[in-house]
Amino acid sequence: MKNRIIAVEEAFITPCIVAEWDNYLSKDDVEPGFRIMGQTYLKATPSTKIVQDRLLNLGVERISDMDAAGIDLQILSLCSPGVQVFEPAMGVRLAHQANEILSDAIKSFPGRFAGLATIAPQDPKAAVKELKRCKYLGMKGVIINSHTMGEYLDSEKYFAILESSESLKLPIYLHPREPSPSMIAPYLNYGLYFAGWGFAAETGLHALRLIMSGVFDKLPNLKFILGHLGEGIPYWLQRIDNRYKLQVSIGAVRQMKKLPSEYFREHFVITTSGMYSDAALQLCLAELGADSILFAADYPHESAQEAVAFMDSAPISDENRNKIYWKNSTRVFDL
Repeated sequence: MKNRIIAVEEAFITPCIVAEWDNYLSKDDVEPGFRIMGQTYLKATPSTKIVQDRLLNLGVERISDMDAAGIDLQILSLCSPGVQVFEPAMGVRLAHQANEILSDAIKSFPGRFAGLATIAPQDPKAAVKELKRCKYLGMKGVIINSHTMGEYLDSEKYFAILESSESLKLPIYLHPREPSPSMIAPYLNYGLYFAGWGFAAETGLHALRLIMSGVFDKLPNLKFILGHLGEGIPYWLQRIDNRYKLQVSIGAVRQMKKLPSEYFREHFVITTSGMYSDAALQLCLAELGADSILFAADYPHESAQEAVAFMDSAPISDENRNKIYWKNSTRVFDL
């Protein structure tokens, strides 16, 4: 029997945000990472136009691509870095507009699209208000593209966003972006700022900051999703615990109620987006279990057909394949 396939990290963009990205990139005080994105990946060239056109399309062309790959449902989210590079008022306005466009697309193709809300964390009060509105619109979670102007969600100023996410039962997809201004300098050479390394380094750091901050003791039902098989963290869990114990013993960090790995396993699930390695998948299954892994194609930045072909041929049980393809995402996003 054919699996149902739900893909949970599938990007879109709006024309207004593209235009405002261009305006922002023309200024002098642009974040270094985003500037280099504007000079390369976001620059209009024949090779990037295909991806850009697919990002803008929320209609029959996208449905056709889904059908070609055998994907039944896409959970759509705004392309990184979304609205998080803008001054607060503009970010709030563009987030509201993006959520309206996404809501309309979901209504136009019922059963084929679901959505993650866009917020502007740079205005926490407005972000909480938008989260509540998006819950009413039927959004299934929220997308936050790692740091916001170099700041991370463990900062006290963002606690209301996390609190609202927990109370509304809207899990947060902590999506990568280029490293923050305070850490990017060594990544600017050799393309290391990009998805091959810098994205995972940035987002993995963000997740560990959340764990070490103690926020999950305050918000025990807060849930996060990490793409790309957990941004490398599953590989490091034993080492993280081991060094945490040492730091506690010498008074370098405060002792938490649980080990870092326990917080990770309880509060994070991961997705397969952009990862086609049997060895990496087997490690994540061993460290986290099949219930903590969701399928994602990372469309249109990656090939959805390649993602499905990898999962179809992965040396795992049919039971676990079903969990990864659709059962886990149905539970996590309350579909």
